[in-house]
Amino acid sequence: MTLDNILEEIKKAENIVVLTHETPDGDAIGSSLAMNLILQKLGKNVDVVITQFPKTFSFLPQAEDVKNEIEIKTYDLAISVDCATLNRLDGKELFEKAKRKIVIDHHGSNTMYGEINYVNPVAPACCEILAGMLEYWDIDIDIDTGSCILTGIITDTGGFKHSSVTAETFEFTAELLRKGVNVSDIYYRVLETKTKANFELLRIATDRLEFLEDGKVAFTYITEKDMKDVNAQFGDHEGIVELARGIEGVEISVFVREREDEKAFKVSMRASNNSKANVSDICYIFGGGGHPKAAGALVKGNLEEVKEKIVQAIRKVAKI
Repeated sequence: MTLDNILEEIKKAENIVVLTHETPDGDAIGSSLAMNLILQKLGKNVDVVITQFPKTFSFLPQAEDVKNEIEIKTYDLAISVDCATLNRLDGKELFEKAKRKIVIDHHGSNTMYGEINYVNPVAPACCEILAGMLEYWDIDIDIDTGSCILTGIITDTGGFKHSSVTAETFEFTAELLRKGVNVSDIYYRVLETKTKANFELLRIATDRLEFLEDGKVAFTYITEKDMKDVNAQFGDHEGIVELARGIEGVEISVFVREREDEKAFKVSMRASNNSKANVSDICYIFGGGGHPKAAGALVKGNLEEVKEKIVQAIRKVAKI
């Protein structure tokens, strides 16, 4: 059983590094910090490496201990959480150098790049997988660990609104509530609280929103200049892709963010719940991926070139 093998590897290791994908979201952060707490309970020396940490999640337990620089050294074990491919892993050098490698994820596009891979594409969040693992291992979930797990579940389900939510999702949440995890506080912090910079970027993106493909595709963008003009920090662009997802007739919402240093744009895509489009397949064309309803990629070129490439990919792949 894979879960038995994972626990065995953890018990054998002394020094462990926990890694997640670049530009991390709530599930990536929650999974990393929850795994950190789990490993500490098991008596391990743990480093969590996240080079860009959104301040939205700074309230979570032991967030202040996260390392934001990569120091190359050899760990007994590297654990990747919520990351589908090695190329997207923040600190992949540490993963490759580790003596043993484990991948825990919920993306259907996962390339199984670990020596042990525990991937459940049906789970709506990687944090839900961790909750199930702890239940199987008979390890109690305390309030700190539960807060991290719930953060991942809430953010990756959009506050329990996405079609990936299952009865089990609510069962785990109910159990965390019984243990004292403050569900409403976490919901408010991660979904309803916006920085002023985020609000300004949303306003800019709203003004630029345009409808393509007979109104079935919504497209908007922000530039690095926009980020500088509003004094935005990493993470202040989060949520913009959701802007058009609920507009009548829109099946795919596209948001692109300039990455000037790479002469490219970071693309985020969301499909509406009633759309047959699989945005993971669209993003796969550009070397990205994710979930059928939520995915991303990096596309080279200037804004007009990137926009045209995305439209062509949608026409080729999406059933809209």
